[in-house]
Amino acid sequence: MPSMSKRLRSVSLRVLSSRAITLPSLRLRAFLGLAVWLTAVGAGMAQDIDPDLKPYTKVGGEVAGTLKSVGSDTMNNLVSLWVEGFKKSYPGVREGIEGKGSASAPPAMTEGTATFGPMSRDWKPSEIDTFKEKHGYPPTVVPVALDMLAVFVHKDNPMKSLSLEQIDAIFSKNRNGGAKADIRTWGDLGLEGEWKNKPISLYGRNATSGTYGYFKENALFKGDFKPTVKEQPGSSAVVQAVASDKAGIGYSGIGYATADVRAVPLSLKTGGEPVTTAPENAYSGDYPLARFLYLSVNHKPGTDLDPLRREFLRYVLSSTGQADVKKDGYLPVTAVVASEALGSVGAAAP
Repeated sequence: MPSMSKRLRSVSLRVLSSRAITLPSLRLRAFLGLAVWLTAVGAGMAQDIDPDLKPYTKVGGEVAGTLKSVGSDTMNNLVSLWVEGFKKSYPGVREGIEGKGSASAPPAMTEGTATFGPMSRDWKPSEIDTFKEKHGYPPTVVPVALDMLAVFVHKDNPMKSLSLEQIDAIFSKNRNGGAKADIRTWGDLGLEGEWKNKPISLYGRNATSGTYGYFKENALFKGDFKPTVKEQPGSSAVVQAVASDKAGIGYSGIGYATADVRAVPLSLKTGGEPVTTAPENAYSGDYPLARFLYLSVNHKPGTDLDPLRREFLRYVLSSTGQADVKKDGYLPVTAVVASEALGSVGAAAP
């Protein structure tokens, strides 16, 4: 079993490895914050809300306008919870939420048709360049939750664990992960009896999804999906498809788990120690498909955010907003991450 320091280092390398777009020190400080927090509360309690996060407090003055969110389907329910909670303090705020996939966020942010762009992946270099050409500065990404991308099978499927190499051979036509042979049946994975000759039914997201892109890069080693993958319009649809297909397998954010599917423990290599989707395994960095979820915002360096955007971000990164994260099945960020993120847009709590 790797030491705590080694596992926390893997957080820095994997979970916190996203491109620093106007957040140059966040990755290191988030890493240090996780280290301190895990030492203080213990890995078994790591899914709880950081006690250093304070509840959201309504501010005086006018906070009004329209919160237009365009982006990640994975975060659709979560954004709805945030907006619903935020409007309890500011009932005059209007909202519009479109969960079309992470790929829809950068164009909406660039053209100014969205207030926030929820994303389950980083901005691509080409997307950043387009934004900079329009505005003269890069977009800002604010980490707002932690997610585990789960590989789901039907609840009656006896598959005990899978390696990323096997997942690659199941979903990808390239097998960049190193598998010698294609995997097409459950028997190819060692299942016997009624499962031995049963073809594996593949379910996934479409190319506009940040989850699709993340899975392609991290589980398929940048390979291409097989044409037999049945693309679904949303994360919930993937889980529902697997739940209704005994031979099915699909990937989705852990927040969409239901009683009719089961998240398979994953290992980095075949024969390695499988890791479950227990929350502490995301915080420790042991789970191989852990990731931040983000809100993108158009913030010109050196300027102040308008009250609506400022207070919404403060709500999201308070213990009140992070309770919504936990309610939706995702994992709350630490106080260090929240503080760094708010500071990056000049929205530190008063």
